Parts: sequence; C-alpha cells; structure tokens
Amino acid sequence: MTGVLPSQVLESMIISGEILASPAIDPAQIQPASLDLRLGTIAYRVRASFLAGHGQSVSARLDEFEMHRIDLSQGAVLEKGCVYVVPLMESLALPDDISAVANAKSSTGRLDLLTRTITDGGEEFDRIRPGYTGPLFAEICPRSFSVLVRPGMRLNQIRFRTGQAVLDDDTLRAVHAQTPLVDGPAVIQDGLGFSVDLRLPGSTLVGYRAKPHTGVIDLDRIGAYDAADYWENVHSDDGRIILDPGAFYILVSREAVHIPPQYAAEMAPYLAMVGEFRVHYAGFFDPGFGHDAVGGTGSRGVLEVRCHEAPFVLEHGQIVGRLVYEKMSEVPQQLYGSGIASNYQGQGLKLSKHFKNPS
Repeated sequence: MTGVLPSQVLESMIISGEILASPAIDPAQIQPASLDLRLGTIAYRVRASFLAGHGQSVSARLDEFEMHRIDLSQGAVLEKGCVYVVPLMESLALPDDISAVANAKSSTGRLDLLTRTITDGGEEFDRIRPGYTGPLFAEICPRSFSVLVRPGMRLNQIRFRTGQAVLDDDTLRAVHAQTPLVDGPAVIQDGLGFSVDLRLPGSTLVGYRAKPHTGVIDLDRIGAYDAADYWENVHSDDGRIILDPGAFYILVSREAVHIPPQYAAEMAPYLAMVGEFRVHYAGFFDPGFGHDAVGGTGSRGVLEVRCHEAPFVLEHGQIVGRLVYEKMSEVPQQLYGSGIASNYQGQGLKLSKHFKNPS
C-alpha cells in the first residue's frame, strides 16, 4: 500500500489508536484524503515562531518563549501580528512506515491566517516524520485580520502517506493525456504549472486586497461579513496589476484544475527567481476537486498572494505556482464536493466562506 491514505484508511487508523484524540474525533473531520485538526482549550502567546528541534519537546520550548496563556473555552481573540501556539485535540502514534504532512485549510489561508503544525522533535513545519508518537500543536499567526477562536475549531488538516507518492513529470504527462488535469495546455515541470487570471470575463475586477485596519472575524460565523469592510477590490484594464510589498491578495488561477479520484495534490510556491511573492498558504487539493464541477470543466484554484521586498508587476497568464500530484493508496469512498458540503467546488474568484456573496 503506497500513496496518500484515503478516508476509509484514516477511519481504521482511528480505531487502531494510530490517530488519537480527546474528545473523540467527529466523523465530519474526516475528508477524502486528510483529517481536520481541532484547536484545544489554551493558546500560548509566544515571543517568536519556533521549531522544537531534534530531541526537544514543544512544551519545553514554550517554557522559553511563552509570554502569557489565553483560555479559549469561552472564545478569545488572537490578535493580528502576534504568534500563538495551541495544543491540538489530536495526537499520533504512527507506525514506522507512515509519515504525514499538514497544511492550512482553504478558509484559513484565504483569511491570511498563517497556521502551521509543529511536533516534538520537529525540525520542519508541517512535516511529521514516520513513526512519530506524540502531541500536535498549531502555530497561529494572524497576518491581516484578528480572529475570534474557540476550542474545536478546525484551522489546519493533516494528510498521511506511505512510500513515495509523488508523481514524476513523465507520469503526470501520461495522466493528463488520459484524463485532462487542466482545461488547456498543461505546463508540466516539477509538477503542473498554473498561471494567474487577470482578464476575468465581463469585468475589470480581478481580485481582492486585504484592508489594513479592520474588525475581528469570528471564525464560526459563515456568510456573516460584508466583504467591503475587510477587502478592497482590485481592478485591471490591461491584464496586469502591481503587487505592493507586505500586502495580501486573493486572486484566481487562469486554469480550471481537475483532481481525478485516484490522486491528490498539494499547491507549492513557484520558484523565487520568478518574482518576490508567495502563492502558498493553503495547499491541499482533495481527490475529486473539480471532478463533478458544473460542466465537468474543473474548478479554479484560488491564489493567496503576498508580495515581498519590492513592488512587483504581475501579468495575465504568468506562471505563479505549481500543483504536485500524488497517487492515492486507494480511491476514497467519499470524494470532494459530492455530499460532504465542500465549500469551493466549481469555484472562481472567491473569498472565504465567512463573507457574504457579492450582490
């Protein structure tokens, strides 16, 4: 059994005690190729982001960096620009042949809410070594908006795999030839390249930019906030925009992406030499993404873009990132979008689910 582990295997891992939780895992946490992770009851405000490092525990490092503790049980605000560490309700006791990778959920990334998973002995963010046994923690840094959180909220997710799951370029070309992965020519080099759409049909609106001074967002409130209170519209008449250093943008891919049921994918940032910006804050694409979208043409990828260092001209059709495809160990019994209340199937340019749809 080689590849990303599907929902039915995750259920078996929960039963066998390889995935542990208190309180018990809610079936709604189980996605086609990942498990949602829940915040615990305490947040630690820390002086700086950190990794535990080889042979050290997160708890020991918290003793070094903790500033104060926040009780989340009645809800609490995590403030923009601050760094927090929250013990998660889930922990692991993995076999030696299973590793894991974590990532922010789509709605988390679209709020510019930097959320990464750290572990005891961990030397990388979001990467859990094979055979890891121990607790999980979320490092949370709100970048654009302060947020109200409560125990049990699901900001990040974890994917498990055995063996070498990533498809090489030749295999990816063969998959695309059999089942198109994008609705146009496929640019395949270290994964499937995707570009930015700055010429949306019938509109000059091409994206949104986060406003610098806004109110708090309660992450439990869905469709509750007016986008205009938190976002500026970004328009383009000529298929280009200038990214401002430090600003956060929501844009959309030109390609409609398709993830066949027997594969999963992860969004990776494009090479830094292309430009001083990052397109990678929420990165998992589940099996079935774009598979049963309207017209069967796939779903656009929403891009969470932050510019660094210097203003940068971004032009229509410019390659900005890539999708790394992985094979599933077996097809999930439940696919993205079909009966599991997936929020972003068939999407175009779209803010997180917390905002009202534009009129």
